[in-house]
Amino acid sequence: MALERLGKALNSALRKLARAGTIDEALIKEVVRDIQRALIQSDVNVRLVLQLTRRIQERALKEKPPAGMSPREHVIRIVYEELTNLLGREAVPLEIKKKPTVLLTVGIQGSGKTTTIAKLARYLQKRGYKVGLVCTDTWRPGAYFQLKQLVDPLGIEVFGNPEEKDAIKLAKEGVEYFKNKGVDVIIVDTAGRHKEEASLIEEMKQISSVIQPDEVILVIDGTIGQQAYNQALAFKEATPIGSIIVTKLDGSAKGGGALSAVAATGAPIKFIGTGEKIDDLEPFDPKRFVSRLLGLGDIESLLEKFEELAQEQEIKEEDLEKFLKGKFNLKDMYAQLEAMQKMGPLQKVLQMIPGLGYSLPDEAIRVGEEKLKRYKVIMDSMTEEELENPDIINYSRIKRIARGSGTSTKEVRELLAQYNQMRKMFKNLDKRKLAKMAKKFGGLGGFGI
Repeated sequence: MALERLGKALNSALRKLARAGTIDEALIKEVVRDIQRALIQSDVNVRLVLQLTRRIQERALKEKPPAGMSPREHVIRIVYEELTNLLGREAVPLEIKKKPTVLLTVGIQGSGKTTTIAKLARYLQKRGYKVGLVCTDTWRPGAYFQLKQLVDPLGIEVFGNPEEKDAIKLAKEGVEYFKNKGVDVIIVDTAGRHKEEASLIEEMKQISSVIQPDEVILVIDGTIGQQAYNQALAFKEATPIGSIIVTKLDGSAKGGGALSAVAATGAPIKFIGTGEKIDDLEPFDPKRFVSRLLGLGDIESLLEKFEELAQEQEIKEEDLEKFLKGKFNLKDMYAQLEAMQKMGPLQKVLQMIPGLGYSLPDEAIRVGEEKLKRYKVIMDSMTEEELENPDIINYSRIKRIARGSGTSTKEVRELLAQYNQMRKMFKNLDKRKLAKMAKKFGGLGGFGI
C-alpha cells in the first residue's frame, strides 16, 4: 500500500528522535533528510518537499519548546504541523443542507468515478440519508449496469436508460424522478472524458445549467501523482462550488504526490478512496490524516468507526470492552475480527491507535478473508471448553483439532499464536487512552481502568 509505505518511512524517521539520547543539530538534519526521501519517493513535488523540509529544519533549530513539552515532542509537533499545512490545513466537510441536495460528479475516464459514486452513496446511507443515483453516462457501455451492481445490495436505486443517448435529458429526468420520491441526496453520474479537462468542464457546465446542483464533485485518480494539479486547477477555476475526491490511494507510489498537488491549488479535497471495498471512502481531514501517517494515531476516527458498528449492531458494547482489555477467548476473537474487518483492514484500524500504527509486524495483524475462514473451520473442531479457555490446548489436543478440521498442526498453532499476539497487543495498550476512548464512546463503564 503506497500510503502505508510513506507512513512507515515517516514513522521510521521520527523513531530516530525517540531512540536518541539528545536532540542536536546533526540528528535534526538526519531526520529532515529521511523525511525528504520519504516524500520524494511518494512523488511529492521536489520544490514543495524542499520548502517543507527547510521550514521544519529552521523551526526545529530555532524555536524553543513550549513549557511542559520536551525537545523531542516539539520536533514531532513541528513535522506534524508542516505536513498538515502541505495537505490543506483544515477539513472541508460535505454539507447536506437541504432536501434534496443534488451532487454532480465529473471525472477523467478511468479515474474510478463510478465506483466512487457508489462509495459516496454508501457513506451517506450509513449516516441516515436516503440516496438516489442518476446515471447519465451515454458513452461507456455497461456504466448503468455497473452502478446498479454496486449499489443494488445496499437497497439504493439507480435511475438510467442504457438506450438513451441524451445525457442532459437523462440528468433532468433523473433528478425530477428522485425529487418526486422524496430522497435526501441525489448523486448524478456523468460520462468520463479522455484526458481532456476542457470537454469535461464543458459537460459539467451544460448539465449544471439544467439540474442546478448544490455541489459539483471532481473525481481524481490518485495514481497520476503530480499531474493531478492541472485537473484540480482547471476545475477550481471553472466552478466556485466544487470539491474533490482523490481515489486509488491504496496501490500507487504517487498518492502523496496527488494529495499535495491538489492541495496546492487550494481546491478542497473532501474525501479520499483508500481501497476497493464499498466502505473504503473516508472524509479527508489533513490533521487526522497526517496524525495517522506519522503513527500518532487518530482516536476520533476510530471512535466514529466503532459507533457505526454499534449502530449497525455488528458489535456489542460488552464484547468490545472485553476485547479492548485483552480478556477475550477464541470465540470472541473470531466474532470481533469479523466485525472489525467491516471497519477496513486491521492495519488501517491500528493506525488510528497512537503508537501502534507501524510498530507491529504486518504478519501479526494482517488477517485475510481466507485465513479467517480457515480459522473458523479449525475452531469448529474445538470443544466448548477449548474455545472458552484456549490455554488448555496442548500438543495432543492440537493433533486432534488438526485431524478433525482437515488442517495441519502448523495451522492450528498459527491460530493460537495469532490469538495470543492479539491478546497481548490489546493488553499493552495505553490504559489512559483507552479510558479516554471509553468516556468519549459512552456507556462502556470506563473499561474498568
